[in-house]
Amino acid sequence: MPSQMSWPDLGTKLAGMVQTMIAEIRPRLLQGALSGEHAESENLRHSDNFLSAHDLWMHERYRELLSQHIPSYIYASEEADPQVIGDAPDPDLCVLVDPLDTSELAVRALHGYTHVMAYSRARRRSVVSVVGDIFHHVQLYLATLDRDGRDKAFAITADGTRHRLCPRRPVPLAEALITNYSMKPAERFIPLAEQRPLLTALSHRAPDGKNRGRIGVDFGSVSLCHVAAGFTDATFEFAKGFAIWDLAPGHHILHAAGGTALDLDGRPLKLDHGFDSLSDITQAMNRRQRFVAASSHALAKEITDAFEGRHAQWPGGP
Repeated sequence: MPSQMSWPDLGTKLAGMVQTMIAEIRPRLLQGALSGEHAESENLRHSDNFLSAHDLWMHERYRELLSQHIPSYIYASEEADPQVIGDAPDPDLCVLVDPLDTSELAVRALHGYTHVMAYSRARRRSVVSVVGDIFHHVQLYLATLDRDGRDKAFAITADGTRHRLCPRRPVPLAEALITNYSMKPAERFIPLAEQRPLLTALSHRAPDGKNRGRIGVDFGSVSLCHVAAGFTDATFEFAKGFAIWDLAPGHHILHAAGGTALDLDGRPLKLDHGFDSLSDITQAMNRRQRFVAASSHALAKEITDAFEGRHAQWPGGP
């Protein structure tokens, strides 16, 4: 990154780039959905995940656009091994990209998200994160490390209005709207249905006799952004675990908004991902993390305490 560019300036550039990507990919996805041509491709890197030609096109397009703003960086996309872009042999910035998250729904024009995170290896932490929502009016979720050394988070609508994201009033589990990525029956839905203590705690009636606890489905990094914005109260993944490109951008945005992300033992997740070398980045991209993300530490702790078998080693888990 040029020395004269601040992290907020970089955030503005990356936010604009994600908006460009959304504008370019949305018509392609809509046309494919209406025609029934979902452009599925063989996924050689992640055999159990859906991959479309749109994912691969966005992977290449992101690299092209990033290189217009950042002279040299490490490109860490879900769709390829990490690689150095530009002339610097060991650049500071690692740019983590998930070109098209929830692509099996995106090709049906239902839900689709795109993630970009800039990580400073010198600072050992995320400095800019952008999560783009392809089909909804709240289009971008953005976090930047500001000039004063503090993280700030925003939601940006399609008309360009910025909304600052700040800490929310804590709610107890019995009154919370929580979410989980439960779409895959064997890996996700059945383990969730077996979490009886959690579901029972969520179903407790309030003193006025009303049952306010709710559970819904959400997806990848945007699920943490929804908590950051106050649209939901918590999200969690206790089964297979999230890969870094699905978790890290949303975690940074939630952190910047004053929320909490814990592992299942109650320890805070770090913004330092240990991207010291290309091999370290490759290893980080092969790990999965189970977690609870919530608007408050108290709610996150209620959820972790309610899990059954939280120390079990699920296939693909950490």
